[in-house]
Amino acid sequence: MSRALVVIDVQNEYVTGSLPIEFPSLKISLPNIVRAMDAACAASIPIVIVQQVAAPGSPIFVKGGEGWKLHELVASRARDHLIEKKLPSCFANTDLAEWLDKRGIDTITIVGYMTQNCDESTARDAVHRGFFVEFLSDATGTLALSNQAGAVSAQALHEAILVTLQSRFAAVASTDEWLASIADHSDLPRSNIYASTEVARLQ
Repeated sequence: MSRALVVIDVQNEYVTGSLPIEFPSLKISLPNIVRAMDAACAASIPIVIVQQVAAPGSPIFVKGGEGWKLHELVASRARDHLIEKKLPSCFANTDLAEWLDKRGIDTITIVGYMTQNCDESTARDAVHRGFFVEFLSDATGTLALSNQAGAVSAQALHEAILVTLQSRFAAVASTDEWLASIADHSDLPRSNIYASTEVARLQ
């Protein structure tokens, strides 16, 4: 296994701006993102920082604005590659896939925001492109949604996405579990659709 840590959209918009992350709390996710970055650096795991950019006139992520800026805890740390994106997936209209391929990287570890948007989109896209995915449950996060289709709390949304990803698209783990897998060079547990639906099918 050859990993890269992909740090998605850890920007001020999600901390002090218009989209404050609710679950897991920023007091949990931000420190875990930092722990993952520091551990990756110590283990010589490449770090890719991704930054969302919106067009002028957008209420969020306008380039040059305070909300667009990387959070200081991420901006102050070493990185191997910086990507700007305009769509949810970090692979869409960027050089991420090519950059990973050139370095022989077959596995990406996802941290950052938001769980069901850019994080999940990147995880699914990665699988479709032939990469393995690790998704850190307490180094990602989201906020509540409410629209014409209904409403969902941040916790319910986050947890549903984790279960969905584990069923097919990623190995979901805590930051502690990921750090242990780095230390002992082990793989994180994975599931599949059949195993993930077995209990319900047998009832």
